Amino acid sequence: MGMGTAGGGRRRYLAEINVTPLVDVMLVLLIIFMVTAPMMTRGLDVKLPETTAKALPRKKENVIITLNAKSELFLDEIAVEPGFLKLKLERLVREGRAGQVLLRADESVRYGKVARVMAVIREAGVRDIGLVTAPLPAGREAGAGDRTGGK
Repeated sequence: MGMGTAGGGRRRYLAEINVTPLVDVMLVLLIIFMVTAPMMTRGLDVKLPETTAKALPRKKENVIITLNAKSELFLDEIAVEPGFLKLKLERLVREGRAGQVLLRADESVRYGKVARVMAVIREAGVRDIGLVTAPLPAGREAGAGDRTGGK
């Protein structure tokens, strides 16, 4: 009989899995994902007008339409063309998923553009439209320092 053989000349293999390299790889991947995840979440940069209006009660089926400073339209953070916006909203209304539409428009966007987007929303059959604004900072009066006739 040769060395290292157990009864009958058969060689026995050690059937253990070394998990140390697996744990090392998983920790490296975890660190990479923890560092890169905040960089991948990107919001839309919109400077909302400030008002003293109270917040509207939120419904469970909100659709958020954003009009940024470049007059680009977004439907729930996905860029859309005005014609496609109407078609998409009509489908959401038919499916009953457009309970309330919230319009977030940058304060630098001209009023006419906001009015046209609101008209598209109405034409799609949406009856509940809310305008999203930012709360007025403490210590400022409504109308003070704005471009529409304040001091």
